[in-house]
Amino acid sequence: MLERARVLDAGDPLAQFRERFEVPEGVIYLDGNSLGCLPNATPARLEQVVREEWGRDLIRSWNSAGWIDLPAKVGAKIAPLIGAQPHEVIACDSVSVNLFKLISAALKMRPGRKIVLSEPGNFPTDIYMIEGLENQGLAERRLAERGKLVEALDGDVALLLLTHAHYKTGELFDMEALTKAAHEAGALVLWDLSHSGGALPVDLGACEADFAVGCGYKYLNGGPGAPAYAFVAGRHLAATEQPLSGWMGHAAPFAFSDDYEAAPGIERLLCGTPGILGLAALEVGVDLIAEIGVERLYAKSKALSEFLRQCLAEGGVALDFVSPADPGARGSQLSFRHEEAYAICQALIARGVIGDFRDPDILRFGFAPAYLRFADMAEAARHVAEVLESGEWQKAEFRERAAVT
Repeated sequence: MLERARVLDAGDPLAQFRERFEVPEGVIYLDGNSLGCLPNATPARLEQVVREEWGRDLIRSWNSAGWIDLPAKVGAKIAPLIGAQPHEVIACDSVSVNLFKLISAALKMRPGRKIVLSEPGNFPTDIYMIEGLENQGLAERRLAERGKLVEALDGDVALLLLTHAHYKTGELFDMEALTKAAHEAGALVLWDLSHSGGALPVDLGACEADFAVGCGYKYLNGGPGAPAYAFVAGRHLAATEQPLSGWMGHAAPFAFSDDYEAAPGIERLLCGTPGILGLAALEVGVDLIAEIGVERLYAKSKALSEFLRQCLAEGGVALDFVSPADPGARGSQLSFRHEEAYAICQALIARGVIGDFRDPDILRFGFAPAYLRFADMAEAARHVAEVLESGEWQKAEFRERAAVT
């Protein structure tokens, strides 16, 4: 398979982009769906912000370097990656905070309805944010299995909140069909794009989505804790009232009025002073992904994941495959179930094959095609086969759970 991989790499139109990222020697990085690799251009950009814009120009850089406009500027660059208009996306805060804002806004837009519908096993922060509002008496949480979501959409549901690509299995929801079903029930829809934005084609506009949030440090390569982004459909901007009425979301933040008046556009989702270093790093990652193109990235992602499955099969690897078999029905990842998934993951990391574990028994491999090669897939499959055959995962150092994996 390694020879076949080399042939595929030689014909890969995206092969050149690997050199645009810092990929440590001897590492096969299959965890870009948790934290993307560092773009080569990011350190120089941060050096410029720190030394010149902050160090030399100081507070003048809010205007001279355009700091004040950076959340909207970066948001506008993210917009075409998710099928949105530039004025509909803002880069700010975290996914969790943006979820809180938009769930609250949706509830206000559906007076008389308090139910926020989601699925059990959704990414925890999505469910926790519903629960937080429930504890304040502002919402009621309802969970339904994904096959029963449509029938759970009744006249009491204000908002349907779902993650487009499931974080454990990678299974995709039919965004268009579920959005339509929610609208027919009089509900709004909020999509979490954390595991799909920048990795696979998303068209919020065509689906007539109402709201969305997404992550900046996974497939957009913005760095650890990078700012997230939020989307509000243009038709809803005037009616969107988010609860965190900080000064940056004011219509005239430097008027220093005692009374709050929301900004007329997407800037109303801002709260406090934006983190400029994080936004500057995120902009580099977004520019790079936009240059490569999401369609091309997803095509290679599917090819990489299918090639890895072939390599594992030819190597006789016996793992329970839990992602959809159809590559078009899953995000940019493969997930396997094994009762010793944690120990296997740690043994692979010790060999330089970095995937991740999701409790209780999921071994997950993510595909960031901008810097992965087909040869990496062949080598990763070899390591998986050797770890399972040798039983080295049984060593005590691999079986002892750490706080962070």
